[in-house]
Amino acid sequence: MSAHVPPGWPREVHPPDTEGFTRTASAWLLDLCPPDYRAHDVLVRHPLVLAVLAGHHVAAQAQGQRRAVATLRTDLAGAVGVEVVERALDALDSEQARLAAASRGVALVAEALRGVRRPPRL
Repeated sequence: MSAHVPPGWPREVHPPDTEGFTRTASAWLLDLCPPDYRAHDVLVRHPLVLAVLAGHHVAAQAQGQRRAVATLRTDLAGAVGVEVVERALDALDSEQARLAAASRGVALVAEALRGVRRPPRL
């Protein structure tokens, strides 16, 4: 039984080949997706399908974040103060970092669900 996980592995997910891996992977992936995904038995029962869809969902969120950063000043011009826009951009920066980590985690979990194991780095 291997407890090794590669850098970027989500802390909420047990390592591959350990008890609870699939359960914790599914729970974490569902948390990244729209809540209604929980109502679809095929997504709950097939973690790899869920991982692929979670990857698409996280990528779409990241794309939306980039678009928001690019247009926020124009979208809010004259509607709120500059300081509010700057704070909103700071919040978007934090979200972009969270989404980048989630994207890496989804890719690693999907690999593990496919049976790929990464040896520890020395």
